[in-house]
Amino acid sequence: MTLGQLMNGAGLDLGTTDLLAEMSNAVGQVEVVLDSLVASRVRTVESVGRHTLEAGGKRLRPAFVILAARSTGRPFDAERAARLGACLELVHMATLIHDDVIDHASARRGRPTAASVFGNTGSILSGDVMLARSMAVLADDGDLEIIRAVARSVVEMAEGEAREVETRGSFDLSEADHREILRMKTAAFVECCCQVGALTAEAPEHALALATYGHHVGMAFQIADDLLDYRGLTEKTGKPQATDFREGCATLPLIYLRETLSEEELRFTRRKFGNGVTDDEVHMIGQWMDSRGAYDRAEAAALAETTAALDALNSLPASSAREILAAVVHFVVNRQA
Repeated sequence: MTLGQLMNGAGLDLGTTDLLAEMSNAVGQVEVVLDSLVASRVRTVESVGRHTLEAGGKRLRPAFVILAARSTGRPFDAERAARLGACLELVHMATLIHDDVIDHASARRGRPTAASVFGNTGSILSGDVMLARSMAVLADDGDLEIIRAVARSVVEMAEGEAREVETRGSFDLSEADHREILRMKTAAFVECCCQVGALTAEAPEHALALATYGHHVGMAFQIADDLLDYRGLTEKTGKPQATDFREGCATLPLIYLRETLSEEELRFTRRKFGNGVTDDEVHMIGQWMDSRGAYDRAEAAALAETTAALDALNSLPASSAREILAAVVHFVVNRQA
């Protein structure tokens, strides 16, 4: 999906501004930098990197860096912003590679995963190289505040992934614990991308507002993922429905459903959780979530996060960049894949 398609999906009329063209060019610069960053003299590393890069993606993280910098109203080095955005996207790509190994995933975005093509060991090691290379980019940039922000968020993200694995199979996982996992594994990194944008523009007075926006967008994005996992169409999401349930990961739709189940239904759902549920049983559980308000509650939770994200933007100067950041919020919760 291109940035223009993303913005159109968000419902923003970009026909009246030149910013879309500028942002498309900026994301194009990011792609050029990414292409250079996945290059390696080690064949496996380059193959895994290019396979992951060519799978595409929304490139939301570098877009957040660039849009956050623009939204401050301060001048900034566009080439530097693109390089830092590419660095953060490289971190994201590495985590996707590792996630697919952990989840034994055979496909992502409708394409074979790197692990299914190149094997687990080569994929893990290649992901490690990508993480190390992103750290080298930060070291070359030399801004200690940015280095610290990224390092903290990568630690949070890694610990969040470990925490999620640790709680896998926990049918009774609490909403508070689930939200903390979402914060660590997703929201902290989106928060960091927005903060890096502010720091790139040397606008520390706007860093907190943009970081707060990023936190809530990240939370909304992951809650929307929780819903898409159960309600999304496989041909659009590229994975089977209820993958989380099949793998024993409790997310908001299930957490909210539990409160509505009879003793017999609860025993049934607990027994099937991460333990060979059939497609028909998944369909039935999904119907329960729909009819008993679990989906509605999860949607409300996502909406609360989007409202908080939009509120955080109010302290920024009015600009087309701020409008796009607001539009991205709506896209995140209304996307179909």
